[in-house]
Amino acid sequence: MTMTTAGVIFALSLVVALVAVHRPFGDYMFRVVSGTRQSRVERGIYRLVGANPAAEQSWGVYARSVLAFSAVSVLFLYAFQRVQDRLWLSLGFDAVVPHGAWNTAVSFVTNTNWQSYSGESTMGHLVQMAGLAVQNFVSAAVGVAVAVALVRGFARSRTGRLGNFWVDLTRIVLRILLPIAVLGALALMAGGVVQNLSGGTAATTLTGGTQTITGGPVASQEVIKVLGTNGGGFYNVNSAHPFENPTAWTNWLEIFLILLIPFSLPRVFGRMVGQNRQGHAVAAVMAILAVASVALTNVFELAGNGTVPQAVGAALEGKEVRFDVSNSATFAAATTLTSTGAVNSFHDSYTSLGGMLLMVNMMLGEVAPGGTGSGLYGLLILAVITVFVAGLMVGRTPEYLGKKIGSREIKFASLYFLITPALVLAGTAAAFATGNASTALNVGPHGLSEVLYAFTSASNNNGSAFAGITVNTTWWDTALGLCMLLGRFLPIIFVLALAGSLARQAPTPASEGTLPTHRPLFVGMVVGVTVILVALTYLPALALGPLAEGL
Repeated sequence: MTMTTAGVIFALSLVVALVAVHRPFGDYMFRVVSGTRQSRVERGIYRLVGANPAAEQSWGVYARSVLAFSAVSVLFLYAFQRVQDRLWLSLGFDAVVPHGAWNTAVSFVTNTNWQSYSGESTMGHLVQMAGLAVQNFVSAAVGVAVAVALVRGFARSRTGRLGNFWVDLTRIVLRILLPIAVLGALALMAGGVVQNLSGGTAATTLTGGTQTITGGPVASQEVIKVLGTNGGGFYNVNSAHPFENPTAWTNWLEIFLILLIPFSLPRVFGRMVGQNRQGHAVAAVMAILAVASVALTNVFELAGNGTVPQAVGAALEGKEVRFDVSNSATFAAATTLTSTGAVNSFHDSYTSLGGMLLMVNMMLGEVAPGGTGSGLYGLLILAVITVFVAGLMVGRTPEYLGKKIGSREIKFASLYFLITPALVLAGTAAAFATGNASTALNVGPHGLSEVLYAFTSASNNNGSAFAGITVNTTWWDTALGLCMLLGRFLPIIFVLALAGSLARQAPTPASEGTLPTHRPLFVGMVVGVTVILVALTYLPALALGPLAEGL
């Protein structure tokens, strides 16, 4: 069996598995976010945080709850790292330096999990388990909660209420993320992923010196990492490490977990708005973009680009032989199409066009299928922009799911779309203008690609690294931290504001002039608008970097 054939079978098996679980798992999530019964544990949590589960919130209160919870999380995680040397299970590691603690705290709270340090030689077990792993759960749950709030905006009429953030957060963590994390951790341990508290030695990066370290609770953190579509691994080389991802079938399982929740959320959307076909249309857009990306990434990597790769038949540098080129390319496409950031190969070593495609995946807004929750609300924003464009073409007031898309709604949608490119391009320019781009190990187009990838990953809350660039400096930790912070919470504010505006509207009856948003024509329009907007925004930067290198 050739590598290409094996890669096709690998990818097709993922498609079959995701199609099989899309409906039952989507229906389960729908029952979780729409139910009214509270468990005893949930009621105890509500009393602890002082939340009234029966009281629903306006978009402003919902947004303030998200921001307050996240602000407290950042402060707690920052302090946790700064006093690490005084904590139990610190492994003798020093406290994390201020700029590193700031970057890491913001990174994990924003669901990015960008790491400017080596996990196994910087963070003790307590910080890893009680700090970083906890944020892997709750930051992912925040994304799903915001997506559900936006869907409620489409589904409800003549109300300013979008649900209760504390109820949504608690249910998503306890009923969705935790159960699957337990099952996934057991499956990964069966595949050879270690789960222990003993190990060897390694040199630290942020704290200096040499420390005795442990193998660590890798299995549980690995499944939390991929299930929450977070990057960040216990080991610096992430899912390329045999302790984190030992075999081809654990590699398959990790990709499946990365895609499981994002690809099932369109089913939740369809159920909540009372039209399953609307969910099918959203899932179709995700699938088209994802299949195209996986296919093209495999083509670029299998074909190679340059004398040596073409001579050996593929670009193997930076890839693990136990996964081969195709399965590494599929993992890379999945991790950049979502907000995962986990890697099982060196993206810096990909062909110029293959590396460019990984950047484009993130530049699309990570909507195919995107992160847990963020992918769904990002794609719904693009659907709103699409119906607005279609309305302009035929001279009608645009509508989506019975809601008029007026000037207020399109302003929120436009601001959502524009904030991330502004951060990516301004950050890249600032790095070169201040001389900090010199930390890239390469010059010319490839050096630009390394800097551009870093800001694209941070601003889109992805967390994967192109590598080949040193980012554990005060300037880089501060700049990337700001991009992660603004790239996460400004879009969330715009999403919730849009949800509140939609929820207050009265339903608009469909007429013969209403654009059907469940048919192939609309699916194609959303795909086209997504690609065109990204091309118009990022093409000049890509032309100076990976395109120039490829040509």
